Amino acid sequence: MNGKNTYESINRIVDEIFNSFLSRPDVTQPILTQYCDGKRVSCPNAMSQWGSKSLGDDGLSAPEILKYYYGEDIYINTAEMISGVPASYPGYTLTIGSTGNKVRQMQEQLNVIAGDYPALPVIRVDGIYGTGTENAVRTFQKIFHLPQTGEVDFATWYKISQIYVAVSRIAELT
Repeated sequence: MNGKNTYESINRIVDEIFNSFLSRPDVTQPILTQYCDGKRVSCPNAMSQWGSKSLGDDGLSAPEILKYYYGEDIYINTAEMISGVPASYPGYTLTIGSTGNKVRQMQEQLNVIAGDYPALPVIRVDGIYGTGTENAVRTFQKIFHLPQTGEVDFATWYKISQIYVAVSRIAELT
């Protein structure tokens, strides 16, 4: 939630968890996984808070606990594409001075978005995060009700990707 106090360590863990999914060999679709507290909500054949705690107390690692609940033949995958998003978050905040393909990709996406949102300035696509890119990011953040830092953190990256997919209709092409 925008404006809610959070801890950076928790943010990193959540970002990592939500980029991961379970699958089985030779099956394209991810496994439906659920996590229930076991007190207010019970899910048959799903991981529970107290069951997984007990297994952890017995010395099982996180992958071993997942295999206990979902079987030995699972893979833990990291998503390279999420809901039609062209590429995943680079793992660090893009700021003034950042360079490279992730900056270039973000600049290209902002320019496509600017076609549908004229308040967003078109910027030079050069892979260099300069003041023009910072101003465009700040404008994007204002339009889409994100904290106006001018930096591309995890939330801004995925909002840019989400809007890019929507305006370019890339998800309809796959």
